[in-house]
Amino acid sequence: MSAQIQSKRLACLLSLIAVSVNIASCTAGHTEIGKVSLVGAGASFPEPLYQQWLLDYNQQNPNVKINYQAIGSSAGVQQLIQGTVDFAASDVAITAEQAANIKRGVIALPITAGSIVLAYNLSNVPSGLKLPRQVYTDIFLGKITNWNNPKIAVANPGINLPDLPIKVVHRTDGSGTTSVLTRHLNAISPEWKNKVGAGKSIEWPVGIGANGNAGVTAQIQQLPGAIGYVEYSYANRNKLRVAALENKSGNYITPTPESTAKTLEAIKLPAKNLIGFNPNPAGTQSYPIVTYTWLLTYRQYEDSVKAQELKNFVNWVLIKGQKSSLELGYIPLSKEVVVQVQAAANQIAQ
Repeated sequence: MSAQIQSKRLACLLSLIAVSVNIASCTAGHTEIGKVSLVGAGASFPEPLYQQWLLDYNQQNPNVKINYQAIGSSAGVQQLIQGTVDFAASDVAITAEQAANIKRGVIALPITAGSIVLAYNLSNVPSGLKLPRQVYTDIFLGKITNWNNPKIAVANPGINLPDLPIKVVHRTDGSGTTSVLTRHLNAISPEWKNKVGAGKSIEWPVGIGANGNAGVTAQIQQLPGAIGYVEYSYANRNKLRVAALENKSGNYITPTPESTAKTLEAIKLPAKNLIGFNPNPAGTQSYPIVTYTWLLTYRQYEDSVKAQELKNFVNWVLIKGQKSSLELGYIPLSKEVVVQVQAAANQIAQ
């Protein structure tokens, strides 16, 4: 074979390789088109449900990647204010003062609901220990310090309460869960209101601190005699014993999806911002500590693709994602609330 023919063949081969590379490059570039990443952060209260939603949504929409970090409601709202996330989550939505610091505006979307339970670690005491309002307030005040206290015993005849110190476990991070609990304590106890007050972060009279709902759950599991507050889903998944709390009607109510739903029926969400909460519900069968949890978005997005994908995700959650709520221990939104949230989400613009 002549050198001239070999040279032509080599040139032809190199040309084919170059074409192949160009085609591969174009194909790879085309594949990347349409991929969207969204980042959110905030409340640990709904985090198990969020993770399930994100997993299911990504399987159905592989070009959309949504990451959510449970860093507490306070930190999530702060990141939204700073513009370092695409959305946030908070169990107490957002205050007017905080919203005023967000130049792009903010929309609060109630996305699911649940109860805050008092979980305890008493090996010989079954779930459903009755705690009167004054008793659980005094436990958090540090005034009742042992499980065989007469005030606990009188509400639970027939139960052999241990002679064991009560170890209160509370949140250390800025927490919407803490805010919901302490707003309830404010509503039922003038002493608590005057001495401690309500907020995402408070000075606890007694107790051991832990980070997030997961951290409080872990501490309760590890400490005999512990009692702490967590979202129902965490207690349910980790098989923690939970107390039946005295409600406004004087009935002892165990936290269940049914008793939580009873409370939600009485919470009306105002059309102007969809933010509503009742710290002391009156229903005879209502569990007393229940809240919606909110997904917070900007009203105006600089990236039109992100804005549209976030609206798509919210709509998917409202239509298809609600079935996961009940499975994980949360409460699906009513049809009325779904319609309200859809209308609010449609205001997201770019």
